[in-house]
Amino acid sequence: MMRHPPELTADQADVASLVASVVADTDLRPSDERPSDVLQIRCQLAELGIWTLGVPAPGDGAEEGAEDDLAAIAFACLGQGWPALAWAAVQAHAALEVLGTAEPAAGVRSGRTAVAVIDSSSPVARLAVHDGWISGSIDRIDPAGESPYIIVLGNDSAQLLGPELLRFEQLRRTGLDGALTSSAVVVEPVRVSEVTITGVDVEAARTRLWLGAAAIAAGIASAAAEAALEYSAQRVQFGAPLTALPSVREALFLSSAAAATSWRQVLRPRDCSAWQAAAVLDAACERAIDTCASAIQSHGGYGYLTEYRVERMLRDAVSLRAACDVATARRAAAADLTGTPAYAGKD
Repeated sequence: MMRHPPELTADQADVASLVASVVADTDLRPSDERPSDVLQIRCQLAELGIWTLGVPAPGDGAEEGAEDDLAAIAFACLGQGWPALAWAAVQAHAALEVLGTAEPAAGVRSGRTAVAVIDSSSPVARLAVHDGWISGSIDRIDPAGESPYIIVLGNDSAQLLGPELLRFEQLRRTGLDGALTSSAVVVEPVRVSEVTITGVDVEAARTRLWLGAAAIAAGIASAAAEAALEYSAQRVQFGAPLTALPSVREALFLSSAAAATSWRQVLRPRDCSAWQAAAVLDAACERAIDTCASAIQSHGGYGYLTEYRVERMLRDAVSLRAACDVATARRAAAADLTGTPAYAGKD
């Protein structure tokens, strides 16, 4: 049941139904233990037109941004069941803003090529440039794929690091099973000129990244609020459902209100500036975590059992906040708002 989004258009409802059917019908589940299944899911979503929905291919004549609202619906609905794949799809969208017709673009569109997108000002980006050569490491990426490309967003350019330049080491994290979270080390210094992409709209990529992550957070919050509503309606205590208690109804309203607010914010992407996108992301991630925590409380002690999916939702919400690096987005937005150079260096 989709009670938290605003009334959807026919096209939006079709996208939501398609994503829900894919998540519900497939026997595959995103898991770090089965990377081949993750690849298969990426390709399946690409074949259905979901993976890079809203990013027109070069030369296809589509209006830029014409399907951004549909992409937000897809991200949110994927976030309800497969948040790791949703985050990977968001990164694929942002990557295509930078890649254009560059070699990995076709593979990213097809879902066969994994890609991670990070910000050069993020603490996880430990890259250094010396005499025109780049070296160093990246502490965390969440590409939902093995041997990914990495795009590092700078001020007015980006760097594209191919998997042949990198050594990966898998990392553990709280949630986002299937994200195949890892660190990456530049094996040998490489010329900056060989990996730098110029003449691209980096701000558009960054905005797409932040709004996409906010949509996933909205989806997680919506799923958690719905789980709390369903459990409270069927859980009988003192001869009546929990929803008979005014205090329970108030808590359920606040959770659903948070989810509804996030949905309404992420479905207006076209008139959103970069700093506003960061604000939407920050608020959506915090709402998702709070809503998931409230859903666990609504289940009582059962909320901490793996048989109930609300405990996984909370882990996913926490991991999403870390994966999309809300703190860096907030710092960049504050610099943008005040007219301060955001990418001249780290604090």
